[in-house]
Amino acid sequence: MVTAGLEHGWDVGFLPDGKALVTQRPGKLTLLSSTKPGATATTVQADFGDLMARSEGGLMSLLVHPAFATNRRFVTCQTTQADTRLITWRLAEDGTRAERTGELLTGIPVSSGRHSGCRMELANDGSLLVGTGDAARADSAQDRNGLGGKVLRIDLETGGPAPGNPFATSANPRERLLWTYGHRNVQGLVKRLGTDQVFSAEHGPDVDDEVNLLRPGGNYGWDPSRGGTVGGYDEDVPMTDTKRFPDAVTATWSSGSPTEALCGAAFLSGPSWGDLDGVLAVTALKGSKLLLFSLDAAGAVRQVSTPAELNDTHGRLRGARLGPDGALYVTTSNGEDDKLLRISR
Repeated sequence: MVTAGLEHGWDVGFLPDGKALVTQRPGKLTLLSSTKPGATATTVQADFGDLMARSEGGLMSLLVHPAFATNRRFVTCQTTQADTRLITWRLAEDGTRAERTGELLTGIPVSSGRHSGCRMELANDGSLLVGTGDAARADSAQDRNGLGGKVLRIDLETGGPAPGNPFATSANPRERLLWTYGHRNVQGLVKRLGTDQVFSAEHGPDVDDEVNLLRPGGNYGWDPSRGGTVGGYDEDVPMTDTKRFPDAVTATWSSGSPTEALCGAAFLSGPSWGDLDGVLAVTALKGSKLLLFSLDAAGAVRQVSTPAELNDTHGRLRGARLGPDGALYVTTSNGEDDKLLRISR
């Protein structure tokens, strides 16, 4: 364990000097003196005055800018009363405060805080991938003119569409940001090291949490509006509706029943992991466990296992990031005395 005393720990970002930032959903940002057990935790003063911490929403994903050593920048994904948005920050040299410097992207839908998505990952080409939730709005996921229920691919500096996006020629500026659509609630997003593959981890309704291999322009088949033919938010539809959308991309792995509430995702990497080198690690909130997926070169799941040490031993597990030291860092999300765990082999 690196630290305790967190409240709904959500994400962790590693700084070049060995320190780390941790987001907590109620609107707290913590700087850790290191990623070693017993690290000192310091509250970072930051303006979260417009944050809406409700239901699943609040202060969520964090991404440290690749040039942090010179620009001190990082990005957060968070909910407000108006929308879900990406905020840019600059961390003070002494780490005691963060200055809010701008809004990288606004307009991701929000409702009560349900299905807030909000996972960020830096792609191999330097573009920013953002997984969003459908905000429990029936038409969000299939509406290519909106940003809910999508994976977005944007320019990290401008927030505009990244070059080569599948809908780059669209007349609608929001559609130009889309990389994939038809998602319910993207909670995990991770690139596979040494490849161009990117995987998402998503919450299903009563059945079928999914791990998906993302294909540019792909429709992942979630449509609780049934093509606009029903009122309300019909969660009896399939997670991937191949009858309504014959071209929908089917899941690489589906939980069936019961669901696990899949969340953060990270690939284990390095010789210290032994036969687990290259395995996809995915946290589970409801399942309170860590799932390990062995994949073939094409991204198909060959085996799924759960280490006993992380099977209902720490409560709800949320964030998952591979640290620069090769260890896996996992946040818990139980609501009080949450922890940042360091996992190695």
